[in-house]
Order: sequence, then C-alpha cells, then structure tokens
Amino acid sequence: MEDQAGQRDYDLLVVGGGSGGLACAKEAAQLGRKVAVVDYVEPSPQGTRWGLGGTCVNVGCIPKKLMHQAALLGGLIQDAPNYGWEVAQPVPHDWRKMAEAVQNHVKSLNWGHRVQLQDRKVKYFNIKASFVDEHTVCGVAKGGKEILLSADHIIIATGGRPRYPTHIEGALEYGITSDDIFWLKESPGKTLVVGASYVALECAGFLTGIGLDTTIMMRSIPLRGFDQQMSSMVIEHMASHGTRFLRGCAPSRVRRLPDGQLQVTWEDSTTGKEDTGTFDTVLWAIGRVPDTRSLNLEKAGVDTSPDTQKILVDSREATSVPHIYAIGDVVEGRPELTPIAIMAGRLLVQRLFGGSSDLMDYDNVPTTVFTPLEYGCVGLSEEEAVARHGQEHVEVYHAHYKPLEFTVAGRDASQCYVKMVCLREPPQLVLGLHFLGPNAGEVTQGFALGIKCGASYAQVMRTVGIHPTCSEEVVKLRISKRSGLDPTVTGCCG
Repeated sequence: MEDQAGQRDYDLLVVGGGSGGLACAKEAAQLGRKVAVVDYVEPSPQGTRWGLGGTCVNVGCIPKKLMHQAALLGGLIQDAPNYGWEVAQPVPHDWRKMAEAVQNHVKSLNWGHRVQLQDRKVKYFNIKASFVDEHTVCGVAKGGKEILLSADHIIIATGGRPRYPTHIEGALEYGITSDDIFWLKESPGKTLVVGASYVALECAGFLTGIGLDTTIMMRSIPLRGFDQQMSSMVIEHMASHGTRFLRGCAPSRVRRLPDGQLQVTWEDSTTGKEDTGTFDTVLWAIGRVPDTRSLNLEKAGVDTSPDTQKILVDSREATSVPHIYAIGDVVEGRPELTPIAIMAGRLLVQRLFGGSSDLMDYDNVPTTVFTPLEYGCVGLSEEEAVARHGQEHVEVYHAHYKPLEFTVAGRDASQCYVKMVCLREPPQLVLGLHFLGPNAGEVTQGFALGIKCGASYAQVMRTVGIHPTCSEEVVKLRISKRSGLDPTVTGCCG
C-alpha cells in the first residue's frame, strides 16, 4: 500500500513466477531495486497443481524433454545389440519410475527458484493477484488475509494454460491436458491425443516411444505456422514408427464406460460418418489461452485483444498503461517460447533500471519440436519466404542424409532431411534453416548465430563441417529445389 507520503511498496512488482517473470525479478534485484513476485497456480480441472517456476519448469519444456529422452533411450536399447551389447529384448518400461524421477527433478527446480529469490532479497507471495488500480494488486493469502501490494512499475508475466474444448460433452470431466500428463502417477495406457500442435506431436511421440498405444486425432493441418514440408515429414516418421493418425476427424463426445475406459465419438469430415473408439486416456492439445481472465486488467486500464484476450504491447513491452508491461506467452503477437520471455524480460528491466535502450529482436528466433525425429528451425518457412519475397526471388537448397549412427543399427533415415531457404539474388542471404534429424536443437542453435548475423549461402558453404556429424550436412547443401532434381542422399564421406 502507499503511505501518506505516496511511497509505494516496491520499485517493481512482477505478476507471474514463470521463466519470464523470474528473470525480470532477479535482474531488477541485481540492479539494486526493491522487487516482489506474486505467483499462484490454479489447479487444473483434474486437480493437478505444482510449484514456483511456471509452465516450462513444471508442465512444459523440462518434463517434456526428460520424457522425450526416456523414449529416445528405448530406441537406443533397440539399437544396442547391433553394436555388440547383449540386451535381452523387449525391455519393459516402468512409467512410475520415470514419472517419479522427472517429478523429483521438477520439485528440486521449484525449490531452487525459491532459494534464488530469497538470496537476491526478492519478496515472494504465493497469492492469486488481481488489479485494484494501475499501481496496486490485491491477493488473498492462505490464512484468508487480504494483501495489497503497490509498485512504481508492474510486469505481467502470467503465461497461458491449455485450452479445453468445453463444447464437447465429457471433455472437461474425463480429459487431461499437458498440465496433467507429466504428473500422472500411473501410466496413461492407451492414449488418444487430440490436436495437431507441437504439444500434441511431442506428447504422442514420447508416449509411443515408451511403448504405449497412441493415436493422434487431427482436425486440420499439423504444426500450423511451421514449414509444411518439414511438418509432413515429421508426421510420416511418427506414422511409420507406431503412432496412429486419425486425419480430418473431430471428437464430439467422451463417455466413461462401466469398466473405466473412455469411449470417444468423432466425426470424419471426409466421409461425414461417425465413429467411436475406446481409450484409457484422452489428452487435449488443441492450443493455449492466456492467463488473464482473473487479473481484472480493466481496473488498471490494460488493453487486451478482443479475439485472443492476450495483452497488447508496443516494441518496449509497454501496455496501454505506460508503467505496466507484459512479456512472454500472455502477450499478443509474440512467439510462445521460454527463452523469448526470459530475454525480453531481462532487456525490459535493463531499460527500466539499467540505463539501456536495447529492444528485444523477435526475428530469427530458433526453436525445436522434440518429436521422435527432432525438427529444428530458425528464420522463415518456405511458405513465409515465398509470401514475403515472391517465388521467383527464393532459392531452396536441400538434401536427405543418413546419420552415421543409423547405419550399423539399420535404422530408417528416409525422413532425415535438411533445407535452407535463401534469397535467390547473390550472395543469397539465408532466410531460414530447417533440420529434421537427431539432436536437431543442438544443430539449430549453432547455425542460429550465423543466420542472426546475416549469413549468406556462400558463407555457409565456406564453413568447414565437423566430420562425421549430422550438422555437417548443412554445409554440404548443393542442389536447389528449383532445379527439379531429386534430393541428394549424403552420408559419411558423401
């Protein structure tokens, strides 16, 4: 609260204790400011709750990558006999052991975040905050006591939560989302994943990889917003490695049968016919909604998009109220990626309290989809490049390749593929890089710097490859898609 002299409690109040919010708070504290963080996790409809750290730490990137790793290990165990390891097949997987190990790691991160805030003298409030006015938020503590907090500057970093299809009968009662899957004590068993997002594909991918019967139901195109050629190859790989797909289908009803299984009814848009199937678990992965509804933003005068309910900001992350800012997934028109929220938050705080004028650059942001065969990309998709520059001004270089590790193991490499989207006019500036294969994130991160620095095709071709690696394939691209030739098949010494 403000005292009679008009003094506010804090220099900076951060609403939301996820990756972006914590980065803001710690940065401001290091710059000598008085800082508070408020964070509250509304339990999922299934009752799942978690600690400090936000989506990425608790129900996103971290547990997702660990369960993806569990699935990759299953594949390596299958490879092992080819390399001389006497491993009795098949090797059973224990969901309980994996889940407990992953959950314990996440809990250690929750604790670590609390300790870091304490060490930096950032005040942490585990309360559900809402605005009272443009400088003040209110929350109710565990004992029922109301707490009022005021600050000169406020940063909203509340992120988003999974969308539920509430129009579908039984969706809320019987379905789960990514808010729940990583915290299940028991195996989800035979699972239907509804959606075509990267969340849907990643979850279905690791569920298939640990040996569960998994089906993806997609109403429309997969990985919307990503390069569609790469997207189709991701799907091909998943389909050929055990994930079932129901394309052009939309669920209409979920019912629990007497034996506890879930009966799902759906309509096939191509035939117009209705069909049903039974599953142990139904996972909704149909998108996310910003966590703004309970903030009372109108009390502070903060404008949101009428379509998405996301907060509208300018290039300085400022909302319609000059001293209230927003970063991360809660913001309209920003990539929903943890490192984006962290960097945008740090730069914002450096501008507020550190005398900086550096703005966040949202171009050429690298990312990776952790499907069984990973898809890494940075820059424009082929579709975006053509839309922006015209077909006649775009050149695409590409190649299939075979990772050396796949040779002895006899693995199928037909979807291992790399392509570089360039401007056609010399020196052929690289507009986008797309990599499908093992360790795609590591490969993409390395090339992201070059593309951020304005690399040309000629410069990439003059980069010496590290032999024999998958990333070497990027610097060997010679054949253009415009030529109409088949993609090359490169490999060791190829």
